[in-house]
Amino acid sequence: MNVNTVIRRPIITEKGLAAKDERRTLCFEVHPEATKTEVKDAVQKLFQVKVESVRTATFPGKQRRRGRMVGYRSDWKKAFVKLKAGEKMIEYVEKS
Repeated sequence: MNVNTVIRRPIITEKGLAAKDERRTLCFEVHPEATKTEVKDAVQKLFQVKVESVRTATFPGKQRRRGRMVGYRSDWKKAFVKLKAGEKMIEYVEKS
């Protein structure tokens, strides 16, 4: 899998930013079929940092309604990437 398709976007939430500050852990939305080693390689290549560990979680898509029509959102995957000690923390650019 291509490095640019593995990581979709950073997840910028209060919980994610707290993990970033306290535990040196970054949160990303990743491709649902990406493995932990692919996520680790992608983060190391894109951000030039060393990764200590990767944890992943898969979330099922929620049910959504539009009037009488019922559908589901796509399933998605979240990756928690812990950086090694001494590595520079990645800073996100937030929209204002």
